Amino acid sequence: MKYNPALDGMRAVAIVLVFLSHAHAPMFDGAFFGVDLFFVLSGFLITSLLLKEHQQSGRLDFWRFYKRRFLRLGPALLLFLAAYWLFAPLIWPGLDDVNQDVVVSALYLADYGIAFFDSPDTLLHMWSLSVEEHFYLIWPPLLVLLLAHTARKQLWRPVLLLVVLMFVWRAYWVAQGQHFYEIFFRFDTRATGMLLGSALAAVAVHRPEWMDALHARQKYLLWLLPVLPFAVIGYGWDDAGALLWGFALVELVAAAIIVAVSKQKGVLFDMLSLPALVWVGKMSYGIYLWHYPVVRLLRAHTDWQWVVILGLPISAAFAALSFYTIERWALGLRDRSSSKPVQQPAGSRTA
Repeated sequence: MKYNPALDGMRAVAIVLVFLSHAHAPMFDGAFFGVDLFFVLSGFLITSLLLKEHQQSGRLDFWRFYKRRFLRLGPALLLFLAAYWLFAPLIWPGLDDVNQDVVVSALYLADYGIAFFDSPDTLLHMWSLSVEEHFYLIWPPLLVLLLAHTARKQLWRPVLLLVVLMFVWRAYWVAQGQHFYEIFFRFDTRATGMLLGSALAAVAVHRPEWMDALHARQKYLLWLLPVLPFAVIGYGWDDAGALLWGFALVELVAAAIIVAVSKQKGVLFDMLSLPALVWVGKMSYGIYLWHYPVVRLLRAHTDWQWVVILGLPISAAFAALSFYTIERWALGLRDRSSSKPVQQPAGSRTA
């Protein structure tokens, strides 16, 4: 599958929604749902990559996969955390847990740290990166197990079953009255999006004719798109409805978008492929890393409009500096270290 610019455009939409939520823009309290777009897209791209490798070689090289993940994500994260460690005490003199926050974030423990120990606080956004990292650690060996006991064309079935089971698991904790944060931030209660993306990847790789059929019916799938603004406006923070149906609806929207742009044609593809959106999508990982401390600093001194006007370009500037220096260098190392090139899934160059 060739590179699909619309998937980078989808990343851009996701990061803008998250930014607006953190900026406390009116009517965007629920825009934290943007992370669920990231989750579904990550599951789709990573599983597509793994299934292509298994299809070509009959096996998965775990060491190669984890090394590539580190070279894609690790250098930018370490640069950001080093900058935070150096400058946070100067910007927020009252902080007394900088070292702890950096260590928890570097070890990808922020999801459970925030859920149960309120740490890290100033690096609150690190939770979603921890959720994805736990998925990257667990999913390849689990996928091998599923492939060993399931016909390739039927792989989507057990993966979709996992989606249902994880939804039921989240619903159980909601019914038990567990605190919102303890459900919202945890990998085990937020894995549904990545698994749904993985189920879609199983269809795309092993049942491409089904993907074609879904794309042919995209006008019906795209009726789901109005759900996204409804979710962004209709749900507030700390809402049990968000935990149950909000996440599920936005995950379905994300899957519908991926299907709709899969053939790289149509109105939605053209919209998401606008050059500005594609560039922001390519920078989205760096923007996500840098935006939260920037937003928190600006929020303390100005209104939300200025937080958006100043914070987004400042975050993008930091992200671009990181991307065009250390990230490109690391991506070059990643690509050169691959002794057996695997056909890349659409959009995976920046996955």
